[in-house]
Amino acid sequence: MLTRIIRHLGLAMLVVMALAAVSIAAAGTEAGRHATLAPGNYSFTVKHDGGERSYLVHMPPQAAEGAPVPVVLNLHGAGSNGKQQEKYSQMDAAADRDGFIAVYPNGSSRFSDHLTWNAGFCCAYAMTHRIDDVGFVLALIDDLAARTPIQARQVYATGLSNGAMLSYRLAAQASTHIAAIAPVAGTMVVKNFFPRHPMPIMAFNSVDDPYVRYDGQVGSAVASLFGRGGGRPGIEKMLAKWREFDHCPEQPRVSPTLSGKPGTTDQGHTATRYAWGPCNNDTEVVLWKLTGSGHVWPGGIHDALPHVLGGGTSLIDANEEMWRFFKQFKLPAQ
Repeated sequence: MLTRIIRHLGLAMLVVMALAAVSIAAAGTEAGRHATLAPGNYSFTVKHDGGERSYLVHMPPQAAEGAPVPVVLNLHGAGSNGKQQEKYSQMDAAADRDGFIAVYPNGSSRFSDHLTWNAGFCCAYAMTHRIDDVGFVLALIDDLAARTPIQARQVYATGLSNGAMLSYRLAAQASTHIAAIAPVAGTMVVKNFFPRHPMPIMAFNSVDDPYVRYDGQVGSAVASLFGRGGGRPGIEKMLAKWREFDHCPEQPRVSPTLSGKPGTTDQGHTATRYAWGPCNNDTEVVLWKLTGSGHVWPGGIHDALPHVLGGGTSLIDANEEMWRFFKQFKLPAQ
């Protein structure tokens, strides 16, 4: 009898120990799943489409709390890269102020620092080699979510020029992952258009942009970056396509025009906000129509390359305006 009792006790202890081991393993897995990146800057790689792609991440101070954080994807222009876009757009300061993760993905090219995106009918290497940049961005979102908690319903996209074009492509072809976009100095250059939900859009375009022109044409200096046969409607006609899809009101609300003060670097510049809404799902389409400034990021480093891009402008801060816009919207609940 005593031997039987001991045997039973031994089995019970083994069961307890096994359950404890399972509990510890589960706790470890759960802790790993919810690990949080500390505030600061990071560089990561992700495998996609048989290769390795890279992206930069700026974590704001609010990330230290461990709660899921919204994400803004900031896509560089053609011939640039994530590091340059981070510096030029000055978005890290806005991320720290407003509490979102700023992500700067890198495009592709034969050259390590002069990269492009396949946004459809643009641009250059990524377009001609049919790089799957939409798939890369989706893989990036998954990779980031595995590294730190993110608000999956609050992932937004912006970008400059070719990067702006890719943000439009994401909205048109990967809307299940993108809650809103805010393209800067770009247009939409895709044929396949199948968004799955009304898309909030805030566009920044200058009528004096020498490259991605307001009337839909492109400057001769960058014409070689584009493919043939795509067609490029003017900015207003392109946004009308989105307004029709979103079922927006016909007439916009027009805010008072901002004008640069005499004697400042913004002299001769204007900025006017046109807003159509509410549209379906309480979305909105907004156009910041600029004059006087060039192919630039409003509020970014001023006059970084004025002889190439045209004059910068500080009449508005694109980072501030787009975050105020973004935070109103989330992806529809599944």
